[in-house]
Amino acid sequence: MNKFTFLSGVAAPLLMVNIDTDMIIPKQHLKTIQRTGLGKFLFEEMRFDSTGRPIDNFVLNKKKYSDAKILITGSNFGCGSSREHAPWALLDFGVSCIIAPSFADIFYNNCFQNGMLPIVLNEETVEHLADSAESDVKPIFTIDLNKQTIDYRNETITFVIDAERKYRLLNGLDNIGLTEKKDRDIENFESKQKLTQPWLYG
Repeated sequence: MNKFTFLSGVAAPLLMVNIDTDMIIPKQHLKTIQRTGLGKFLFEEMRFDSTGRPIDNFVLNKKKYSDAKILITGSNFGCGSSREHAPWALLDFGVSCIIAPSFADIFYNNCFQNGMLPIVLNEETVEHLADSAESDVKPIFTIDLNKQTIDYRNETITFVIDAERKYRLLNGLDNIGLTEKKDRDIENFESKQKLTQPWLYG
């Protein structure tokens, strides 16, 4: 898993509440187990019409947001099914940080398993940031995970994150990576167990 330490990029405002995982990545694209190639289907039913033509007024189809790395959105983002394809699609598109008043629990956890940073801020602050991203010609936001800050022009906003999740993002550790850090302990345990319970090892 890639580390998340520092991010500077365009922030796109999508202030909709209850954006579910089927809106993020429609169910017909869930057959793959590959984490790449899903970005072109991100928000497919909002980005494209029935003929496949881009819908001009959708935020990610606007020129200044086409390379967005940060998404500013409404509460309960990522609700619905537990599909991990949702963060995969966002990451493949280029979005690695989402700012919202709240997230659905499973989606929130899936973000950390894939090196994505979900930031929770109060609604007033989220709306302020979205307004700034809307009004600026080139809304570049800077996220510093180590300092837990969002910098935009002359503003610095701090955010709260669980210390363990912060550590895992900074070091690029998902559940497997965290387990691998205990390889020596696991090997020592297995060596002792082979002596006392050899039948477990054939």
